Amino acid sequence: MARAKETRQFQTEVQQVLKLIVNSLYSNRDIFLRELISNASDAIDKLRFKSQTEPDLLGEDSEFKIKITRDGIKRTLEIADNGIGMTYDEVNENIGTIAKSGTAAFLEAMESLSQKNAPLTPELIGQFGVGFYSAFIVADKVTLTTRAAGEDTATKWESRGDGSYTVEETTKDGRGTSILLELRSPEKDAPDYTDEWTIRNIIKKHSDFVAYPIVMDVEKQEPVPEAEQVLDGDGKPIGDTTRTVVRAETLNSMKAIWARDKKDVGEDEYKEFYTHISHDWNPPLKHLHVKLEGTTEYTALLYLPSKAPFDLFQPEFKHGVHLYCRRVFIMDDCRELLPEYFSFVKGVVDAPDLNLNISREILQQDRLVLNIRKNLVKKLFDLLKGIEKEEYDQFYDEFGAILKIGIHTDPANQTKLADLARYKTTKSDGAWVSLQEYVERMPEGQEEIYYLTGDNSTTLLNSPHLEQLKAKDFEVLLMTDPVDEWVLQSLTEYDGKALKSAEKGDLNLSDGETKDQEEQFKDLFGFIRKTLQDQVKEVKPSTRLLDSVACLSGDAHDMSGYMAKIMQSAGKDLPPNKRVLELNVKHPVIEKIQNIYAADQTDGRLGDYSRLLYDLAVIGEGGKIENPSQFGKLIGDLMDSALG
Repeated sequence: MARAKETRQFQTEVQQVLKLIVNSLYSNRDIFLRELISNASDAIDKLRFKSQTEPDLLGEDSEFKIKITRDGIKRTLEIADNGIGMTYDEVNENIGTIAKSGTAAFLEAMESLSQKNAPLTPELIGQFGVGFYSAFIVADKVTLTTRAAGEDTATKWESRGDGSYTVEETTKDGRGTSILLELRSPEKDAPDYTDEWTIRNIIKKHSDFVAYPIVMDVEKQEPVPEAEQVLDGDGKPIGDTTRTVVRAETLNSMKAIWARDKKDVGEDEYKEFYTHISHDWNPPLKHLHVKLEGTTEYTALLYLPSKAPFDLFQPEFKHGVHLYCRRVFIMDDCRELLPEYFSFVKGVVDAPDLNLNISREILQQDRLVLNIRKNLVKKLFDLLKGIEKEEYDQFYDEFGAILKIGIHTDPANQTKLADLARYKTTKSDGAWVSLQEYVERMPEGQEEIYYLTGDNSTTLLNSPHLEQLKAKDFEVLLMTDPVDEWVLQSLTEYDGKALKSAEKGDLNLSDGETKDQEEQFKDLFGFIRKTLQDQVKEVKPSTRLLDSVACLSGDAHDMSGYMAKIMQSAGKDLPPNKRVLELNVKHPVIEKIQNIYAADQTDGRLGDYSRLLYDLAVIGEGGKIENPSQFGKLIGDLMDSALG
């Protein structure tokens, strides 16, 4: 039995997004047609790929196309394709994509724009994958009818974008998807989307590179055949010798831009093709157009985006490279062509010698693919290395975190990736600094590259761990990306200089005084260690502190405090991460506590002061203390005593 018609409500967030799209994109209405055509192109791509292993899916309909039908009287516009189509369940799943992970991020971005009094832009449409809903910019009602390849039944989805939609089973001739828009009446000076030349211009500007013919019935003037002409007595035609006929015309060039010589491709064409394959309305930062001939033959057109997508670090994020063979689409999300740390790169690779019958699993081991991957990675490194500093810093703001993943996962290219890494430092005043720049300005006497990890650069910059290093004019890298903790497991040195944590191990900066200090405060430190035995594993004189009274450190191979915080946030069960409590023995507080201990080892204040020293160390590195109320009481008592 066919499913009955159902009326469903959009989620509250989706209604908000629809309202924003309809009311805020008034100056960029043309994008709806670009988005719907791109979706149709994607649907045909998917069918072409699937038909390689299931040729019966094509049946007798093997000529792919996207058809536009306009009706100026009824004020309708239809975009139809003969691609893979959707089942009933897929309609409910895919047309509801906006209600998933992207919705919250989209609304967050919108809120940010509203606070700045900035208009909603096409960039957001591409960035958050809400292209289908851009139809409501121009339409009062949207009707989607779709039939999945290989299925007998079709599905109909309708909505006015007013908070609800209907979905039901229906019939449809042939596979594919049709989207019928009931257009609003055009406003003054606004384009009429049933006008032939309006549609032609939009497709020429935004969709000329779509790989399938975009066809539309247009009126043409043709000569009347002589056999149909009416002649007078002298044999001359009577009436008009031309007539108006309706013919299907292809509106796009379908030129494979990557197959053309790069000197023949303009910057605007490169940008438009980027928009087509990426659904990103931000202009690309850079592009790479290469053609390799010889033992390994391929053509590649790759782009560095200028803005990171909101889902870059989400598991479902798709790689951006499309694989073709002799201009025939094979697959998108081709993870074999570029490593994970280049997953944000968009583009096309056309390899004419690929075996079209290989499966995705075999593709991973294909020698040709491995060679292409190696060459593309090298070309991308060269491209990144040649970018001007200011532009590269903007790129690194967006993609630095994912780029650094390769330092840990790709040992063969670790040095090149380390060259591309950038960090804020104690001397950079918020600017990015390369490791090479750091090494070049190391002062005489500094033998190691110092770093500190944490989740906040301001906290790190003011960390007590850095006091002795700053006093010696040693620059320190401030590492605030969680990925840096994994990077440091692999990157132990750079340019012959060892990387050393400012938090872990002995910094050897105390000029040989440590042994004497340990002996002098041995008994007091033993008492403090016993008092804090559940929190610390050792108490010792600090080699780091200059002005502060206490800090927490670890042994050279211990887990850092930031790493422990990351693991705990991820829900990992960790054994107690006991740290070393370092105390500044030159601080007057420690001297006075020592005097109290020497006078009376049973003085109750000693336990309170021990816990207070530990809490101060935790706060100093931006951590949370276990007993804030006790800490507040002790501070209050000390203030009362100090104020008489």
